[in-house]
Amino acid sequence: MSATSTCTPAIDTPARGRSDLRAALADTSSVGLALFPLGLAFGVLVVHSQLAWWWAPVFTGLIYAGSLEFLLIGLVTAATPLAQVALTAFLVNFRHIFYALSFPLHRIRGKRRKGYATFALTDEAYALTTGPAAQEWSGRRILWLQVLCQGYWVGGATVGAVGAALVPVQLQGLDFALTALFVVLAVDGFRAERDIPVPVLALLCALIARVLLPGQMLLVALGLFLAALLLRRVLTEKETVDA
Repeated sequence: MSATSTCTPAIDTPARGRSDLRAALADTSSVGLALFPLGLAFGVLVVHSQLAWWWAPVFTGLIYAGSLEFLLIGLVTAATPLAQVALTAFLVNFRHIFYALSFPLHRIRGKRRKGYATFALTDEAYALTTGPAAQEWSGRRILWLQVLCQGYWVGGATVGAVGAALVPVQLQGLDFALTALFVVLAVDGFRAERDIPVPVLALLCALIARVLLPGQMLLVALGLFLAALLLRRVLTEKETVDA
């Protein structure tokens, strides 16, 4: 192959588009096995929280923030002030600011596609598109991957909500789904990093928030934990410079 041919940009064709879609389906197969059932639980929880079933596709389609959506069910049913909802959303999704630093947005062409890719930047999409195997993926393949991930989530939530509305069987303990989700994420994060101070800081922040402001425990705990992580980062960098 000549040097000229290696520098020629790839041309989007229907065949190439279908190839990228098939690749994205394979990339997201394991993620879909987790997102769809979790979406089912979310949809059922929406209906059991006395909300109309159509709130499930609205939440998952327009907000699409996973753990935040579970939190929003309680916030909405409790008529929480918008300022507190906004602050909670900021603290829960603050990590996405750092995701954007290494997410391959430059491979995606067009303002609308870039806009959707930014909106659909979830934990799962970030993990799949920033690994070593994804370094040569095209922008179309990345975009299809994000569309499919949201499709699994929206589809599962809609099916769960419609099913719960048609068959109103009360399932005990379903409201624990969010807590269980965070426990699994925390355990996986600890196994990956083995950073003992992080869970210790999280526990201390939760206990302090429980004692000081039990009525606003989640919001206070998240704020304290964020401040503790930032302070730890500063101190660690200072020790590295001094060394």
